[in-house]
Amino acid sequence: MDRLTEGKRVFDIEIEALKKTRDALDGTFIRILDLITGCKGKVVITGMGKPGHIAKKLAATFASLGTPAFCLHPGEAMHGDLGMVTCDDIVIAISYSGESDEIVRILPNIKMIGAVLIGITGNPDSTLAQTADVVQVFPQFEEACYLGLAPTSSTTSTLCYGDALAVVASVVYGFKDTDFGKFHPAGALGKRLITKVDDVMKRGIENAVVHIDVPLKDAIIELSKKGLGVVSVIDDDGHLLGIITDGDLRRQLEKGVDVYSLCVQEVMTSSPKTILSGKLAVDALNLMKDKRVSCMPVIKAGKVVGTIRLQDVIGMGIIG
Repeated sequence: MDRLTEGKRVFDIEIEALKKTRDALDGTFIRILDLITGCKGKVVITGMGKPGHIAKKLAATFASLGTPAFCLHPGEAMHGDLGMVTCDDIVIAISYSGESDEIVRILPNIKMIGAVLIGITGNPDSTLAQTADVVQVFPQFEEACYLGLAPTSSTTSTLCYGDALAVVASVVYGFKDTDFGKFHPAGALGKRLITKVDDVMKRGIENAVVHIDVPLKDAIIELSKKGLGVVSVIDDDGHLLGIITDGDLRRQLEKGVDVYSLCVQEVMTSSPKTILSGKLAVDALNLMKDKRVSCMPVIKAGKVVGTIRLQDVIGMGIIG
């Protein structure tokens, strides 16, 4: 046996199954989609064995894309978990044969509860197909297992079919990237989509600020005390007039200037790069990278409300 050829054969068989499933999509797909997007309750997905693993993944995909969903283990359902299903829910039962014992046994109870039952199967004459309110019958295709027994092509096709339902449903909802971020707050992508400048910036007593009329030594003390690498120079009303950075001080020292004889306005950089309060932290990150600065003031109505640093944004796991 040529192992590489055998591996490619598995790909070929499953790809062919996907093509057949795709080409077989018809009004049943639309009907199921309408039921899902119009559901007042949850989408409950159940399957046994390998289809059960697919059910778990699909429930997670639906939930992450705006459709409340969970996976129901058919064995546990027989011992009380059917209590999680209501008449407002949709139950999607997956069984390629349509005769899985654990699935067949819970069908009458699902009907008694009053939930809409959707069947996904490859057997139009099966118990699942005959019991379901709506049934998606897959075309006949070959399992990639060389024995033709282990669920392979059938589970792959079910996975893609469910993904298609979840993704198209999210389009119907008008699901946006910010909505996605709400459901993925711990991941780098979620943080990128929802974390604001205000969530990261140094504010209040942690922020480094000096008045325009003070001597430069006060700015040096503020820089040293706050350790931000930058101090914002403001007027009486808190409006930003400029900034002084560690680099500004270093350049003055390299010139041999007596920094203690200067005032801040003689050293500060006027019209520095800033970011508005309320902007996404990733926008600040990209701006700092573009301008090759490590920090900048955060402004609201022209007034300094904080300082954001490149290292703090990256430290939160946010990438540009």
